[in-house]
Amino acid sequence: MRILIVSATLDEIKPSLPFLNDHQIDYLITGVGMVATAFELGQFLQQKSYDLLINVGIAGAFSDKMNLGDVVRVVEDQFFELGAEDQDNYLSIEELGFGKSIYRENIPYSIENILAVFPKVNGITVNKVHGKSESIVDAKKRISESTVESMEGAGVFYAAERLQVPVLQIRAISNYVEPRNKSNWNISLALRQLNSRLILFLENFV
Repeated sequence: MRILIVSATLDEIKPSLPFLNDHQIDYLITGVGMVATAFELGQFLQQKSYDLLINVGIAGAFSDKMNLGDVVRVVEDQFFELGAEDQDNYLSIEELGFGKSIYRENIPYSIENILAVFPKVNGITVNKVHGKSESIVDAKKRISESTVESMEGAGVFYAAERLQVPVLQIRAISNYVEPRNKSNWNISLALRQLNSRLILFLENFV
């Protein structure tokens, strides 16, 4: 199976690089944000074809039922800001009639069983991560409890759907979505867990 690992930053997959290189598994560093991610991935996929894209990275969790370091599978992701404000309400791009904001994973049936170890969650993709009480309260009105936040996920799903490539998203929880307080984050734990679980997953294909 030809696999491409997609990450916003090199740091997020650095511990896995020896494994990836040893087994000739390609990876793409897109840069941070949904726009850079969709563009870079779209360009890259014009040059080479793959059987599966795996978007990996860290994420913030809206619920403390998830633990820092947990590695989850984002099965549905949304361009969360793609719409309009209507006084105190929000109108999605779907409600406006101009397109869609929600995209899903697309995985080969053959790998469903080995993915069972990853809890399924939903994701939102944002340009500005939430870090203020008021905006967090507003966001929680629109999402399920088992939702995580990133800046790239929906961009990967979008590019994969447009180019009809199977895609999977795996993220490790580095922080809770709360008023910004970096002392509560544990990025090092999230990265250790992410890369450990990624390598275990990839061992099924080498």
